[in-house]
Amino acid sequence: MTQQHPLRPGLRRGLAAAGPTRPEAPRRALARRGVGVGTVFTVAALALAACSGSPDTSGTGGGDDFEPLTSIKLQLQWLPQAQFAGYYVAQEKGFFKEEGFDDVEIIPSGGDIVPQDALVDGDVDFAIAWVPKVLGTLEATGVELTDIAQVFQKSGTLQVSWKGDGITSVADFEGKRIGSWGFGNEWEIFAAMAAEKLDSTTVSITTQDFSMNALLDHDVDAAQAMTYNEWAQLLETKNPDTGELYQPEDFNVVSYEDTDGAMLQDAIWADTARLDDPAYADAAVRFLKAITKGWIYARDNPADAAAKVYDIASNAEAAFPVGPVHQEWQMNEVNKLIWDGSPFGLVDKAAWDKTVKGALSAVNQDGLPLITAEPDASAYSNTYIQKALDELKAEGVTVDGAYTPIDVVLTEGGQ
Repeated sequence: MTQQHPLRPGLRRGLAAAGPTRPEAPRRALARRGVGVGTVFTVAALALAACSGSPDTSGTGGGDDFEPLTSIKLQLQWLPQAQFAGYYVAQEKGFFKEEGFDDVEIIPSGGDIVPQDALVDGDVDFAIAWVPKVLGTLEATGVELTDIAQVFQKSGTLQVSWKGDGITSVADFEGKRIGSWGFGNEWEIFAAMAAEKLDSTTVSITTQDFSMNALLDHDVDAAQAMTYNEWAQLLETKNPDTGELYQPEDFNVVSYEDTDGAMLQDAIWADTARLDDPAYADAAVRFLKAITKGWIYARDNPADAAAKVYDIASNAEAAFPVGPVHQEWQMNEVNKLIWDGSPFGLVDKAAWDKTVKGALSAVNQDGLPLITAEPDASAYSNTYIQKALDELKAEGVTVDGAYTPIDVVLTEGGQ
């Protein structure tokens, strides 16, 4: 699983199972509407023009001098796993140090931290979160956050049901028990239904835990799964009728990427107001350079990147206990979501608009809208990632390319 939801038994060292799910709402509502769109982009552009992307305290291009940030914190949206390989690789391979950072703290969440809340509260400098979840936060609280790099270019969400149960498309969702982790993960369900003019109030949303037990136990008609995680969990499970692992042909799979409900997922978020600060804007570019190199390494060395994450997870204070083969599957599938031949991390306007349109058109199982107004223009910017990519290209780094998947043979439990 990838997002915030109640903790499942099996998490190591003191992470107890949580109670019922709660809405993903910020801990406090902070209004920061004072920064206008023109101000954000004008000042940010000037700040970037003055920043070299290196820890040069003298500044460049005649801009104001500033003291570069050398210590930053990154908030993940889940526990250590290959979904976040690029960030861990950047740390392990020294890419952050190459960009002038002495200390980068990567903070996992076991469901107890909402990434965008941590960013709004000033607990971290950057955060990883799905776009629709942050859109909900922006509207509900009036805060301003900016997507400065879109890591996942595609949706990795599936809805999985048993073969023969008759759920072969979104059109079959009405009146069914549809599993979801909640916390905004259900938005694609409703957006896909809205696109087909289906009645989402007929759906019974059933909260899943981290496993696929809800489907295996027939507690839901169709369970939510990520291509890189829960789908593999199913295929790592023995079919009690055959004694062999379940196979893809045992299930029907609806991929949201193939629907009009697909939404942008893992993105890197920055504090919009802080981007006016040349030091923070400079740090954003250097941070993006480092993690771009991390994800390039994970693309070109998927097995090694997966092994690095498995080692980190095995020694983490809290981690979900998945095996090395599962991490390799996850690395393989995550790379497919990132590398589509285009440069790393750029926000595709069409995909962004599709995400916003889906959120605006959809209503949940209670008939309530997901969002009611388009986000401010400052909700995303390619300025920082583009500068990072330009600097990397000038240094001889190839920042685009497609991914060639490797063969991963799943084993029981992913071990």
